[in-house]
Amino acid sequence: MTEKIGGKIIKFGNNVNTDVIIPGRYLVSIDPQELAKHAFEPLGAEVQKRLWASQVVVGGSNFGCGSAREQAATALIGAGIKAVVAKSFSRVFFRNCINTGLPAVECPEAAEAAQDGGDFWLDLDAGIATVQEKNFRFAAFPESLKQLLDAGGLIPYIAKYVLPQQRAAKG
Repeated sequence: MTEKIGGKIIKFGNNVNTDVIIPGRYLVSIDPQELAKHAFEPLGAEVQKRLWASQVVVGGSNFGCGSAREQAATALIGAGIKAVVAKSFSRVFFRNCINTGLPAVECPEAAEAAQDGGDFWLDLDAGIATVQEKNFRFAAFPESLKQLLDAGGLIPYIAKYVLPQQRAAKG
């Protein structure tokens, strides 16, 4: 996982709720592209258009609070988002991001410095966020989370590593 990820920013404030990220009436789907059509729908078509033109979602404090719905992370993936950065996350949203293969990084200083429409780059291995040509450090992910992200999320990780080991153990 040595490559940098990032791109254009769409920035939100504090306490962005999962009901805003993906409204409950769309939870009948698990398809990322279908969910993405409705991501941030309560905020209007202009916000949705900006989301689709962005690669990094930046939030304030408590990003992803509210309902524990995995579809909030999945909708962002379907919209082409490569990473989510915030001052802080709801714990469930953070874990849902990792489990779906979407890097979620807590870096308050970088989130504060980010400007809507600007660029944001992450080096997950080095623990460096680059915004406005300034570098900000964040806690590097433990190896277990890096492995999940490298595999594309929890289910691909299990399929690639856990199931073959179980099969081999059964002989």
